[in-house]
Amino acid sequence: MVYPASLKKLVEVLCRFPGIGQKSAQRLAFYLLGCSREEVVAIARAMVEAKDKLVFCLSCGSLAEVEQCPYCSDSRRDQRLLCVVQEPRDVLVLERTGQYRGLYHVLHGALSPLDGIGPEELKLDRMVKRVVALEVREVIIATNPNVEGDATAGYLARILAPFDIRVTRIAFGLPVGGDIEYADDLTLSRALDGRREI
Repeated sequence: MVYPASLKKLVEVLCRFPGIGQKSAQRLAFYLLGCSREEVVAIARAMVEAKDKLVFCLSCGSLAEVEQCPYCSDSRRDQRLLCVVQEPRDVLVLERTGQYRGLYHVLHGALSPLDGIGPEELKLDRMVKRVVALEVREVIIATNPNVEGDATAGYLARILAPFDIRVTRIAFGLPVGGDIEYADDLTLSRALDGRREI
């Protein structure tokens, strides 16, 4: 199929999004072409504004528009409970459940020697410093239930072992090999409730 050059370029750009293949990119491109120019400009502005304004929280690594995210700056949250997640989007997913009222720590990845991601890349020393400084009594490990997530959870449990704290892992109400991002609220709530010692 021969597309005009500008449409072909739009489809190619949309294919760069995770989970978007050629057909989905074509549908999105034709959707955008059906929008008014103002709607397309608003979408583009929102993307640029998010890219310009969003930063990582200096304390936990979650997304914020200022130095500290809303979770770290909320004095009503349990400062001695720390939930460790792989990505900033995982914080948003867990918050949707309304079950968790502690702090977060975002690793920005998982251990994966084949991809060159080791403990140094995850800045685990920063997490340990927070555990000590906040006098954390429990660390909940909420990494994805896959090979990398399990390896990361095991490693975290080992480095936290010398501290006198409870280390738990969220229960496996989540599908093995899946991502926390795609789990429904009920499954995540049950996983948090059913966490266990590592």
